[in-house]
Amino acid sequence: MTPMYIIVGVLIVLLLLGFFTVKQQSAVIIERFGKFNSIRHSGLQIKIPLVDRKAGVVNLRIQQLDVLIETKTKDNVFVKLKVSIQFKVIQDRVEDAFYKLEYPHDQITSYVFDVVRAEVPKLILDDVFERKDNIAVAVKRELNEAMTTYGYDIINTLITDIDPDIQVKNAMNRINAADREKVAAEYEAEASRIRIVAKAKAEAESKRLQGQGIADQRREIAQGLVESVDVLNKVGINSQEASALIVVTQHYDTLQSVGADSRSNLILLPNAPSAASDMLTNMVASFAASSKIKEMSASEVISKRSDDVSSRNYNDDHEGYDSTLEDE
Repeated sequence: MTPMYIIVGVLIVLLLLGFFTVKQQSAVIIERFGKFNSIRHSGLQIKIPLVDRKAGVVNLRIQQLDVLIETKTKDNVFVKLKVSIQFKVIQDRVEDAFYKLEYPHDQITSYVFDVVRAEVPKLILDDVFERKDNIAVAVKRELNEAMTTYGYDIINTLITDIDPDIQVKNAMNRINAADREKVAAEYEAEASRIRIVAKAKAEAESKRLQGQGIADQRREIAQGLVESVDVLNKVGINSQEASALIVVTQHYDTLQSVGADSRSNLILLPNAPSAASDMLTNMVASFAASSKIKEMSASEVISKRSDDVSSRNYNDDHEGYDSTLEDE
């Protein structure tokens, strides 16, 4: 009985060893006597004990491989790029993916290095940042052509980091800061110009209105003086006496205005009543002298014009006389 139990136990163990499970999104390679036999997918599976064996497990999920590459740009700047490759095994070509490539990650990395180091040296540093998507598309296209043969599908290729040398980054930051300061200075200068122009326009308008006000004031004063002289003439006061009275009145009005302000430090000299009379006398004398000068200037102009006419007539007469002699 003991040998029988042993045989039955061995058979049970062997039977149990023939059952196995495969996880979801995985595939198991079964070899029989060292030769590929079949591919088992997720679920409960069975194999012949001692004849079949699990050669390996293939992951069918999307995987990501990050590749760090250092290369040179067209403007001789060394830059480090981080390229993320998302790929998976084609479910119908698990056998090729398992047997044709021993180290698929190394193979993918080699292709990425080859493509990136062929594309980036064609671009300057600024274009590397602007056209990183073009580099990623080129890497994906090259990888798809190469890796499909081995049962791999390239899902996506991403340039996730571009890292120039630290000195280059500092220089780029300084250039950017200088550009922004330049723009800020231009805006500040324009704002200052607008303020200056607006202030100048306001001052010009103020001066114009102030001049207009002064002109209106003087016109009204002159009109008032004319009316005052007319009123005084009607009561028998001649124009000279009326002018003297008006000047004296304005003199006292000025003194009153100066004295009305207790904090005023203005001194009016001379402040005697006779000063107004002297002022009027000087003004009348000035007007008389001015009129006399104008009359003399007018008479001189008339005399000069008469002399010019006489001289012109004399010249015309002599020219006629000379021409007569020439004819004779």
